[in-house]
Amino acid sequence: MSNVYYTNLRANASSNLLDKLERLVKRAGIEQLPLANSFVAIKIHFGEPGNLAYLRPNYAARLARLLRNNGAKPFLTDCNTLYSGGRSNAVDHLQSAMENGYNPISAQCQVIIADGLKGIDYREIPLGGEYCPAPKIGAAIADADIIISMNHFKGHEQVGFGGALKNLGMGCASVPGKLELHSASQPVVDKACCTGCNSCVKHCAHDAIRLNSERKAEIDYTRCVGCGQCVALCQFDGVVMGEGDTCERLNCKIAEYAQAVVKGKPNFHINFIMNVSPDCDCWGHNDAAIVPDLGILASTDPVALDKASADMVIQAPMLHTANMLSQQHEHDDLCGADKFHLMHPDTEWLPGLQHAEKIGLGSMTYQLITV
Repeated sequence: MSNVYYTNLRANASSNLLDKLERLVKRAGIEQLPLANSFVAIKIHFGEPGNLAYLRPNYAARLARLLRNNGAKPFLTDCNTLYSGGRSNAVDHLQSAMENGYNPISAQCQVIIADGLKGIDYREIPLGGEYCPAPKIGAAIADADIIISMNHFKGHEQVGFGGALKNLGMGCASVPGKLELHSASQPVVDKACCTGCNSCVKHCAHDAIRLNSERKAEIDYTRCVGCGQCVALCQFDGVVMGEGDTCERLNCKIAEYAQAVVKGKPNFHINFIMNVSPDCDCWGHNDAAIVPDLGILASTDPVALDKASADMVIQAPMLHTANMLSQQHEHDDLCGADKFHLMHPDTEWLPGLQHAEKIGLGSMTYQLITV
């Protein structure tokens, strides 16, 4: 059984949320890591410009200060994206990070894009996994001595939810690594549902989609990399994932990539259950939160941490404001309901945690300790 430490978001004049975060991670054992003179990669999602659900830089700054006070050399990091947007190369990525408040002044440590200028600086980590024999991890993350993940816990359109495993497995993958993760998940067009709105065409980073003479989307599979952006973008179910891959398989791949990231390294993980939006922070917008802000959790076990976080969201009441779930469940509180599956019925998140437990990344059995 793994220990997962939890603090709520109540604060007062003598104890603000940054103080509570510091007490939480200390209690969870962050100072027991071999921090002195170690390069510590703090893996965080900087947020796509226009998205406001990402974590505040203040939390990262407090964590960086704590690490430095223990002799570490911390840096904030992420890898470039496979799809179009403000984070597909290091120049734009750093600009996006700065616009969202992540810079050496506000975050009190350096910001490094782990897989380099074009996303091709990586190390292959021999793993012999069932799905991924040698994950391609961003070089700066692979070269770090210690891995710490700071994770905004929220829904996700392809894997159910995004937490520690998603931030580690998908987030630390270089661009070629992301291609491997998505390699068998090419989408297909349901022409009966396609409205010809052209959104998928405009947002495809690989110029793989066109509208035909009937104004229906068509995919050029010689160009498609299977990143899934068109699936997530379509509001009419006009583009869906094909039969070549499944959400379960993608989650298992992510688990193996996460295992490669922390292989042989001390690691520590923090989930922030706040602004629980339906979709990933990779979008240039964030929809309304589905549950109240619940708190912050920390653990040395990313599997236990994600399971505890998912359980907490599942047991929480739905917010009865205008959000994705309230439109369909106006008279329900949804306490005990799998809200991630309700939001994204084609996703199943549990197999990913089960595979992570199977390969020795952590345990789904946990003890929740309130700090």
